Amino acid sequence: MIQDIFKSGTLYLAMGVEGAAALLIGLAALQAVIRAISAILGRTNGRGGEVRDQIRFGLGRWLALGLEFELAADILRTAVAPTWNELGQLAAIVVLRTLLDFFLQKEIDSARRAEVVPPA
Repeated sequence: MIQDIFKSGTLYLAMGVEGAAALLIGLAALQAVIRAISAILGRTNGRGGEVRDQIRFGLGRWLALGLEFELAADILRTAVAPTWNELGQLAAIVVLRTLLDFFLQKEIDSARRAEVVPPA
């Protein structure tokens, strides 16, 4: 009985966290589209490549945050009395999302270092 109440509450909480992730990713995508349209229309003052990279990496940072929220939602779903099947699915999801986040962050850091080091 109490376990069912906790499981139900945790599932609602997970849905809320997942909704927050979707909102973050949606708003970030909308911002990136608006900035890209502005860049395409020529409001970049000759800095097209730089602006494109800023848009791309800005979106990448928001996507990484969204992935963290999605991972939190998945953990919440399996927090109360998980089955072995749910734990296996969570492990696979954690590995995939962690790898996505790792490579996304690696690319962002690489671009950041490239901005700091002036070209020869």
